[in-house]
Amino acid sequence: MLGEINYKITSMSKEYYRKRIIDLRASLEKEREAKKKDNAYYADMIKRTSSPSSKVSYRKSKIDRAASHDRNIESLKRQIESARESLKREKS
Repeated sequence: MLGEINYKITSMSKEYYRKRIIDLRASLEKEREAKKKDNAYYADMIKRTSSPSSKVSYRKSKIDRAASHDRNIESLKRQIESARESLKREKS
């Protein structure tokens, strides 16, 4: 009976980590798409504006926003790797 319960818990954990990896990959793809959209938006705003100070402001915002997306992407990659390692531990 105890072995049966242990098997169910382990099985549930494996499924949890598999689902978590899938969800994290989807989030990673959404973050990459958001980064592309933001970069295109700021590039368009920089191109359209005529004021030098506005151009500088948009460039700074573009850089800051891209850095924010990069941090989120790296965080998601770390979470995926952590979930993979946890899944490996569950399998052994």
